[in-house]
Amino acid sequence: MTTVISTGTDIWQPYDGEPVLTPAMTDGHRSTPAEELERLGRYLEAVVADRACPVHTAVAFNAAYFGYELGGEGYGNGPFDLDAFPALTLGDEVPALPVGALVRIETGSDPLYAEIVYKEGRHPDVTEGADVPAWVSGAPAGVRGPQEGPDTPRPVRRELLVPDLAAFGPALQLGEAKLRRFRARQKWLNKDGHVVIDARYGSASEARLDDSTAFVHHLLTHQREALLSPLVPVSVAHLAGNGAKERLRDALMGLLDTVAHALRTSDSLRAWGHYALTRTRIGAGLCHDGPLGGADLRALAGSLERGAAPATRRRHGLNGSRTVYTAIGPWLRGVDGAEPLLTGVGYAVSVCRANLAVADFIRGDTDNGLRAETDVRMTLDDDFESGGIWRSHYPGSEEAGQADPLRPAGRGWHDTVQPPSPPRTVAIPPQSVRQEQEPAEELHVDAEPADPPLADGDRIGQPNYLRIDDSEVCWQLPLRLAHLMEDRLPLNRMVRDGLAYLGMGSLSVRLEISHPGGELDASEEVQEVLLDLTEETGMLRNVQWPIDFFPGLCLYLQWPRGGTVFRLHTVELEDHLDIDGQLVAHRYDAKVLTREGAPGSDRDGDASAGLDTRRLVLRAVRRFGRLTPDGHALLDRSALPRGVYDTTPAAHQITALERAVDELLAERNLYRATGSRGADGEPHHPARKGEAPIALIGYAPNLVVVSRPGSGAGAPLQDRGVEHFVHGFLRRLPTGWAPTDAQRAAYREHCRHVGKADGWELPPGYTFVTAHSRRR
Repeated sequence: MTTVISTGTDIWQPYDGEPVLTPAMTDGHRSTPAEELERLGRYLEAVVADRACPVHTAVAFNAAYFGYELGGEGYGNGPFDLDAFPALTLGDEVPALPVGALVRIETGSDPLYAEIVYKEGRHPDVTEGADVPAWVSGAPAGVRGPQEGPDTPRPVRRELLVPDLAAFGPALQLGEAKLRRFRARQKWLNKDGHVVIDARYGSASEARLDDSTAFVHHLLTHQREALLSPLVPVSVAHLAGNGAKERLRDALMGLLDTVAHALRTSDSLRAWGHYALTRTRIGAGLCHDGPLGGADLRALAGSLERGAAPATRRRHGLNGSRTVYTAIGPWLRGVDGAEPLLTGVGYAVSVCRANLAVADFIRGDTDNGLRAETDVRMTLDDDFESGGIWRSHYPGSEEAGQADPLRPAGRGWHDTVQPPSPPRTVAIPPQSVRQEQEPAEELHVDAEPADPPLADGDRIGQPNYLRIDDSEVCWQLPLRLAHLMEDRLPLNRMVRDGLAYLGMGSLSVRLEISHPGGELDASEEVQEVLLDLTEETGMLRNVQWPIDFFPGLCLYLQWPRGGTVFRLHTVELEDHLDIDGQLVAHRYDAKVLTREGAPGSDRDGDASAGLDTRRLVLRAVRRFGRLTPDGHALLDRSALPRGVYDTTPAAHQITALERAVDELLAERNLYRATGSRGADGEPHHPARKGEAPIALIGYAPNLVVVSRPGSGAGAPLQDRGVEHFVHGFLRRLPTGWAPTDAQRAAYREHCRHVGKADGWELPPGYTFVTAHSRRR
């Protein structure tokens, strides 16, 4: 049969054409051809317009992956094992779920099947009033009072989940009358049609995961079968090239990045955080005169200003300072007549519209959040608790403004609570560590914290100044993980001092990047970035880092004195290297690469959730061990459990940990060494005479020289925009049609490749389009 390809302005229909997700998207949006991004964008715009709820990045991924059908069918034809969905019961304590989770809500009869499309914190100390206690804003998960420490081992947080009960189409949708009875009884849903639970997290670090990482962790643990299923339009296993957990994780993160980019760059959509709505819907809401219309949202923005502004002026000077924290959700519930608009998914729509209205007010009528007429500074402080918490402070002119008033600062918690000092553990202090059979010079350095600080001033990654003269300042520094994650680049103090003549805290400047032998888009070569002189050393912000920049890459920078142009270049290695599976083609700092290239660290975040025990061990040694100039890391073996687990590990965890260490040693991914501990508790390497010996484990980078591109058998890859590979996929057949025997056989082979152990036959009404290549 002939393959049908969507062309022109057609909107993708699941199972009617080739999947809208492609292998190129697994490496992120920068690696995706423009025509593939455009096709995905058209479909997602249609999904956002079709759904009654705001569409979160995770929900948009679900739509593209599971095949959300427009016009009311939703996921109704999807290949789901509904009984495998996590169960929810109003008021219960359950494992935390991310937005995008597919769930079943237990009832006294048939369960309700739904997709979680929005969630927020519901801290018990936030009452019906809009003003909230300062310490609640930005408080870590599990904290129930301002005197508690921020790192509760296994925190439980009160959360409100908004389910879309229409996501699976009319066959699994409740009638309106029955849904009203459920809400009235408030046994399975609350009166607004939401579910409030006590969400239990495995660790404090898990509770701090960003939305995308938490969603990927959920997919890999609770919906792994769906990732390998041959019944979806195209499985992640096929897109990724294999079903290995780490590769699936990387592929999912790349797909989410691509989906987020498509939503973020759409001309017809606007986003609040990860939630997208159509501009038409937002505009219509602002134009109507009823509850939560334009007048009410303007009143909301005004109330943030009035809440902190003094009512009168004293005869001699102004009133004292005042700080107010306002929660959006409770404020909306206090508007007369708003209750019908705050039920079901309408609540999520109203919260997003309200936050966008406040953000527009700040962008248009304030200077970096400061309202000059009243001297009140308004900033976003917490984007999760109670629909978002905004901070208003008077007098704002006496307070340093943050670089972006719309970036959650968490000042409520940080300014009112002094966190306890971080725990300390013993780490290894050699400056020149080698394997045990290669003796090293005896050295002694003070112990460092268990999780070494990775700020710009840390000992690893300090800038090396190359040249300073009358015309320019040139210096070198390694790129850090924090720089990639936060889109910033620190300058040196001489540059900041040299720009002091500008007399302002920030301004737009030009950054020119040269990256010989690497991937660099035209938009990345010359960038308009923000020069922030409020930092101690100065900072370039809003930097668009090229896709193949990595932690440890050596950056060479030049600033012509008196100018507003910065030039950055990298230096290509004569021989490219494979370092533990990572291709390194440019000069790099071995210490930073070891520390910040550890498993679980990438430019989208730094977390250990989802790693197996072996990779947790490697991560701990590389993150907590003492570093040498050539990138070795050496750690006291007795300190390893504390580096791997947030709490004291159980016996079975210790057993698994020791087994993983033994396997890594046998495979030479780690090596043994011996040190000693002095009477003062400090470790030394090599061992000192008269001191008790201690066992050490070390990591040494595995360097392999590889051929440069185009120099041998590894010929240049074809341009993806020309040659396009399409993986095999299911396609719905017209009524009365049937697949051929060849297509049935091809589908069975497809299932074997994915690894599915049952369900070998094509589902009724579908055929299978085999993998093929085509040119665009």
